[in-house]
Amino acid sequence: MTAAGTEALKGEDWAGEMGARWLASLDRFEGMIAPIGDALLARANYSPGERVLDLGCGGGATTLAIADVVGQQGAALGLDIAPMLVEAATRRAVAAHSTARFVCADAATAQLDEPPFDRLFSRFGSMFFAEPVFAFANLRTMLKQAARIDLAVWAHPRDNAWMMEVMGVVRRHVDIPPAVPRAPGPFAFDDLGYLEEVLKGAGFAGMEADAYHGLQPVGGPGASPQEATDFVLASMAAGRVLAEQGPEVRAAAHADLTAMFASHHRAGEGVMLGCKAWLVTAHA
Repeated sequence: MTAAGTEALKGEDWAGEMGARWLASLDRFEGMIAPIGDALLARANYSPGERVLDLGCGGGATTLAIADVVGQQGAALGLDIAPMLVEAATRRAVAAHSTARFVCADAATAQLDEPPFDRLFSRFGSMFFAEPVFAFANLRTMLKQAARIDLAVWAHPRDNAWMMEVMGVVRRHVDIPPAVPRAPGPFAFDDLGYLEEVLKGAGFAGMEADAYHGLQPVGGPGASPQEATDFVLASMAAGRVLAEQGPEVRAAAHADLTAMFASHHRAGEGVMLGCKAWLVTAHA
């Protein structure tokens, strides 16, 4: 594997290439994780008038949903480092006549010109900080005393067949080094003990977590095996690594991925693979 390929799997440039990839497949990405977001929103159980900060809001779907609940007397502010996603989210809010607002900034260092928030929410937007204690401590300054946070983070890769099955196919064609535990990335907080250490170090307490188990529609609900494969190769870091190996390797991996996804395809539902996430609550 090339050095560039190794780097592609270490971290994501959310303000640049990865943000652009997410935007290009926004409906598919959001469709994949919407059920987990819905579960986290139900857990958070927002009330009219609350002020909520949505960390790593992406295309804004969860921020819009929060705005619908908290109403004009409350506030729903989406925060994301990717300018193209913040622009898309803002357009969606305008089109929906929503009170949701969006800010493009790095949450690790941002200083918002806003009154303190009652709540913090994040659907898979909290696992990418290079210095997570520092970042969460900065977020703590944006919250009221005793403010509640609700996070969704991925559990261990071995409990997420949607990732393990894809990487199993990719490793037939490319030598990929093992993931580094606790490194910034989708599975940075798969160890709840580590996440609790981070939150405590940043001034949060009383962490509680429940497991979410479900089936993940790879490429979005209703995607065919071909569409799921195209989504993975266009949007996930493994696709970039395969692209570096040349057209023959990529074509072989494409065929193997499509065959694997076909074995998990359900008519009318899509390519369904198991997933596990942690729904986490703590207080400032």
